[in-house]
Formats: sequence, C-alpha cells, structure tokens
Amino acid sequence: MKPPISSSSVLIRKARLSPYLFTLLAFIFFVAILYGEDFMCIFSQQLQIYADQVQPVSRTEKKWEKLPFAIGKTLESCDVFSGSWVRDELTRPHYQESECPYIQPQLTCQEHGRPDKEYQYWKWQPNDCSLPDFNATLMLETLRGKRMMFVGDSLNRGQYVSMVCLLHSLIPEDEKSMETFDSLTVFTAKKYNATIEFYWAPFLLESNSDDAVIHRISDRIVRKGSINKHGRYWKGVDILVFNTYLWWMTGLKMKILLGSFDDEVKDIIELSTEDAYRMAMKSMLRWVRKNMDPKKTRVFFTSMSPSHAKSIDWGGEPGLNCYNQTTLIEDPNYWGSDCRRSIMEVIGEVFSKSKFPITFLNVTQLSSYRKDAHTQIYKKQWNPLTPEQIANPYSYADCVHWCLPGLQDTWNELLFAKLFYP
Repeated sequence: MKPPISSSSVLIRKARLSPYLFTLLAFIFFVAILYGEDFMCIFSQQLQIYADQVQPVSRTEKKWEKLPFAIGKTLESCDVFSGSWVRDELTRPHYQESECPYIQPQLTCQEHGRPDKEYQYWKWQPNDCSLPDFNATLMLETLRGKRMMFVGDSLNRGQYVSMVCLLHSLIPEDEKSMETFDSLTVFTAKKYNATIEFYWAPFLLESNSDDAVIHRISDRIVRKGSINKHGRYWKGVDILVFNTYLWWMTGLKMKILLGSFDDEVKDIIELSTEDAYRMAMKSMLRWVRKNMDPKKTRVFFTSMSPSHAKSIDWGGEPGLNCYNQTTLIEDPNYWGSDCRRSIMEVIGEVFSKSKFPITFLNVTQLSSYRKDAHTQIYKKQWNPLTPEQIANPYSYADCVHWCLPGLQDTWNELLFAKLFYP
C-alpha cells in the first residue's frame, strides 16, 4: 500500500521545471543576449513611432544630425518659439538705424520722427533655454561661396534687410554692394564670394501682383501650377527662406486662374482662402523636392506676421490701432483677430507630409505681443497726406510692417539658431 501523498509534496512536484520548459527558457535567454541590441532597436523604433503619433516631431528635429550647416543641437525639451520678452539695454539693438544704409525708408522709424526707442531694447527669452548669440562672423563664413535668398512679400523683405544689417559691418565698404533687378535684390559680399538675396513673390505662385514696385491691386488673382515662373530664379540657392500670408487675406475666397494671364478669355474659379493657400504650399513643397538637395541645402518657412490694426483685440478703446503704442501685450495667450488659425492648420497639415525637411520659423505668437514695434506713422509716405489724415494719425498708421532695428532682428536670431542648432 502506497503512502498517502501530502499536500506539501504536491507543491514541490508542481514547482519543478520539466526538461522541455528549461530548454525553451535557456534558448530564449541565449537569443536575447545574442540579438538583444536588435530587439532594443526595434522596440525603441516602435516607441518613437508611438511618441510621434501622440506629439508630432518635425522632420527637422528628428533628423537634425543630417541637416547641412548644423554644428550642434538645442535641448530637445526647448521650444525656442515659446517664451517671453525681457528688457535688454546692454546687447540691444544689434546695430543703429543710421549705421545701416540698406534699410528702406518705409522702415526707418527714427529718421521719420519716432520719438521713442523703447521698441529696440527687447530680447526674446525662450522658457526652457537661451538662444545662441547671433554670430555674424560664423554666418558670413558659412555663406562663403554660397547664396542665401528670402522669397516672399514685403515682410520677408524686412527680414532680408535685417539680415544684411546684422552682417554688413564686418565687410569693408569696397567689398560689398546691393543691386536690384526687377523682382530680385542682391547684396554681394565680395570678400566671401557670397550673396544674400530677396525675390519678390507675394504668393510664391505667379499672380497679377508680381510687379515689385506697382502691385497695389485689390482684385488679386493667382495662377494655379505656376511656381516655376518664379522658381527658375531660386535654383542654385543654398539657404532658402520663404514666406507668404498677408496677400492671401483679401476675404474668405481667392480667385484662381486655371489658364494663362495671356488668354483672351480667362478661366477663373474661386476657392476658399484655405484651399487656395494649401494649393500654394503644395506647389512650393513640390518645387523644393525637385530642386533642392537635402544633403547640401536648407529650406525655412517663416509663419504669418501679425498686424495690430484693432486695439479692441488687446483690450484697448474701439477704433484705435498700433499708433502711439509703446508697451507690449502681456497676456501670454493673446492671439489677434488678424491671424487665421485655419492657415496655421493648413501649414501643419501640408508640411507634416513633406518629403524634404522644412524648418518652420514660428514667429507668429512671439510677434503678436509686439504692438509697439510697428512703423506706425514714422515712415516714408508715398502719397501726400490729406488734411483729414494729418488730423487723425490712426487713419494712416502702418500696423503691418516693423521698424528696423527691431523685432525682425529677433526673427533672424531664431533663423540663426535653427540653422546651426536645429
């Protein structure tokens, strides 16, 4: 008669491993050691894909080490476009208005009687890091033998002139020049065999507003599929900076030409502003993909520049605007009525599908706080003012463009940071 089996002996028997199970575990352990690095790589890739879906990361940030001209990297946790303005009388402004002969008379606020200089003494401070100091020597050496071009409207021209002003003092007088050829303006630094250029194309596509001088047309028309009309002048550029926004803001609809401006009977349709803008963005990205080399060149896109035409947006009196404004907007969540979020959404949608790394200079929010920095009435007036205008400066104040030196120097500090430390 067999002795009864105790409960403790059952537990011991269950705890023992069968030879087959032991062999399987040993095999798994051996494979994990042999191919552990590959497993971790696959696992980390899956985590990255999941993280990108939760919080999209730009192509530029994910591939910073592959971007031309990069010499370092900003903190991954730092969004240089989120921060606040701090007063800085030690390092601002970067140059004096009178020392830069390249500023257009539309932007020389001191020359045209602006009584204060407060707008010149503000520095952008990101929340979680600091911007690298703008190094004009590094910028010029990087541009040696190269072309840098700004393409867009008068706001991009302001950023272009700011860049020239930030650099020109390092170049001897007989070694630099600026010339204009219709839509193209070229600053040449002979010593460096470098050019910094501006090309007037307010829609990027061909339009009836392409004349660089006479372009005040209320009934604006943009031709579909016409990017090469201007794009032929952009070929061979090493650093390209696009912008386009203001000229699209004519209402809720935009007229699009399907044929040619030379056609006797023009085939014109209307699209929503968002759909028309999307069309232009897709055309721009197609051109970039076909004509720019991601291993040798860089492409930037500057976001919409805000205006301050309605003082009620920031809690001011109705009927007023940026005229006589000398202080900043302190509400960190301020967003003016002139900036269409729907356009920002179009940019995000189209750029997220780009096969070429585009660096997005998101200057909209930080510029929105600067109702003090516009040219206001302190600029060259191309037409004589009427007695009614003189009596009411608010009626002709320019709340679109920016004084130089001023805000747009910060845009170039951000461009510098993203060029060298993406």
